[in-house]
Parts: sequence; C-alpha cells; structure tokens
Amino acid sequence: MTTTIADLAALATPRLQIALDTTDLPSALRPLQQASADIDIIEVGTVLCLSEGMHAVRAIRALFPDKTILADIRIAEAGSLLSKLAFEAGADWVSVVAGASLTTVEQVCKVARSHGGQTQVELGDTYDAALAARWRELGVEHVIVKRSRDREAAGDLTWGADDLARVAELHDLGFTVTVTGGVTEADLPVFAGSPVGIVIAGRALVAADDPAEAAAGLKAAIAGVWP
Repeated sequence: MTTTIADLAALATPRLQIALDTTDLPSALRPLQQASADIDIIEVGTVLCLSEGMHAVRAIRALFPDKTILADIRIAEAGSLLSKLAFEAGADWVSVVAGASLTTVEQVCKVARSHGGQTQVELGDTYDAALAARWRELGVEHVIVKRSRDREAAGDLTWGADDLARVAELHDLGFTVTVTGGVTEADLPVFAGSPVGIVIAGRALVAADDPAEAAAGLKAAIAGVWP
C-alpha cells in the first residue's frame, strides 16, 4: 500500500494538540484555558504527569469533558498497570516509548481497547519500519515523528526528506501520524502534501504572551497548508 496523489488530495486537515509540560497544574491551566477554543487534543505532558500525577489528568478531564486527552506517560514497562491508571483517570490515549517490548505494547493496547481508548508510540531518533508494522498489528493507532530537543539544541531546526518519507510510510502502515519538536507556523509549509494527522505545539502556545492568539494563528496556518 502506498500513498497516491488522490489519497493526499483527500487528506483531512490535521488536528492541533497542545503539549502541557509544565511542572505544576496552574501553569498548565492558564494557557490551556485561553487557547482551548482552537485545541483539538490536550496532552498532559510527561513532566506534568510526573509532578502532579494522575490528578492532572482528572482535573483537565473535569474542565474539558469534550476534548481528547492524552496522558503522555511514555510507558516502558508495567503496561497494564500504568495504562489502567491513566484511562481510569480520564485519559483517552496513552503513550508508549518506542523501546518498550512488544509484550508491553500488547498489554497497553489490550487495556486501551477495554476502556475505549487508544495507544500512541513516540519514535526516537532511530526508526525500524518492521517494528512499526508489528505495533500496528498489535493495535497501536498513533505514532509521533519528532525533531528531538537534542537536534534543536545542536542547531538543527530543519525537517528533511527523510522525515517526510517516514511520515508517508507510517501513514501507509495505517497510523495517524503526529509531528512535533518545536513546530511553528513557519515549519508547516514543509509538510504540504504530507499525510500528517496531528500537529503538536508546546512552547509555541504555553509560553506565548497570548496563547489564544497563538493557537488561532496555528490553526489558521494548518488550514492554509492542508486546505
């Protein structure tokens, strides 16, 4: 299966996800409440989950009952236990690290199905297409392609042909593909014609002087690239 021109023409406009990686809940809620009108998916980030626990997921679920919520707990093992904690707190999706065993991935997918939830795997700097195909067979619905913080710190702020090819290949495997890593409005045209399903923005929204304006700008830019 390959992505055809007709497939690309029929692509839906990607959803916008806010990444809340603050160290306390109030610091996450301020920008979230301001930007929420243009947000499709709320990511309770790893840092926030570690500092506030599942209380953060419960609180955000109570405030935003109609939004999709990802508990970005990056499960590496204890898949059944950790995913159950997240789903019972109100998460719709949970994340698993790419290095988790297939047994762990299978456990998470099983718990996700029992709660009507979904599973996401975040790719690292390495990529194994055969392993990704196994994730899909086990029931993983989402994968993240990212520009790592280390690459950004080294001054590499580009998205290259390899990144775009990876997005297309993962889409062809049946995943919803998310892109992240300091994504701004200026980055989006690089992805024109690529089957991106979700765009994540963290600092661009959370650290903005006006998160509502920033979210509206990103939403408009997404619609411009994927009309």
